[in-house]
Amino acid sequence: MNTDTRKALWNVYETHKHSLLLLYFCIYLPWFSYLERTVTTHFHVIHVPLDDYIPFCEFFIVPYLLWFAYIAVGFSYFYLRDREEYFRLCATLFTGMTVFLLVSSLYPNGHYLRPASFARDNIFVDMVRWLYATDTATNLFPSIHVYNSLMVNAAVWHSSRLREKRVVRYGSAILAASIILATMFLKQHSVFDVMTAFLMAAVMYSLVYVHNLYRFPAGAQRYRRKLKHIG
Repeated sequence: MNTDTRKALWNVYETHKHSLLLLYFCIYLPWFSYLERTVTTHFHVIHVPLDDYIPFCEFFIVPYLLWFAYIAVGFSYFYLRDREEYFRLCATLFTGMTVFLLVSSLYPNGHYLRPASFARDNIFVDMVRWLYATDTATNLFPSIHVYNSLMVNAAVWHSSRLREKRVVRYGSAILAASIILATMFLKQHSVFDVMTAFLMAAVMYSLVYVHNLYRFPAGAQRYRRKLKHIG
């Protein structure tokens, strides 16, 4: 391998070495998959009285499924355009997701909130049926749907690059709120799951954004200055 090739490879590594954090999913996905396979019948039932007052509404399947795009687009944007916020987002998301895995492993949990039948028959109900068939009603709290939505929205609002993008900021907040409501109106999560996700998000926001206990790598600052110069 000649010198120019080595330099080119080193430059690629220097530019994208922050992608190594994504190796976390090599831990998260197998662990979560194991929990989904093994926690099926014997679990602690999650339920609070407020759950009984929330009606089922199949139309919330739309924002619920948009969660996947919301997280992916938000994550990709910060990866490419705001490395400081990318590191903060990784710190909050991966910490919360690990807490979720530990809770689910040590305290297997689930619920019986899903409706036994549906009052209507439409494409949204069909989508809910598909969701129920592919996602078990176990491993619930703190809700990762809720927690990750809160943390991505926090990153959007905290990002200096998006400070003047009012449509993006308010659009993110509206979508995040819709996703959170969807978890309850689709009977995917108990109010308890949502509240514990809010609690964990508040703790992580305080640690990362308020007290700034997480120190992002110095290289992120240089990358940010470079992007500002380009943009």
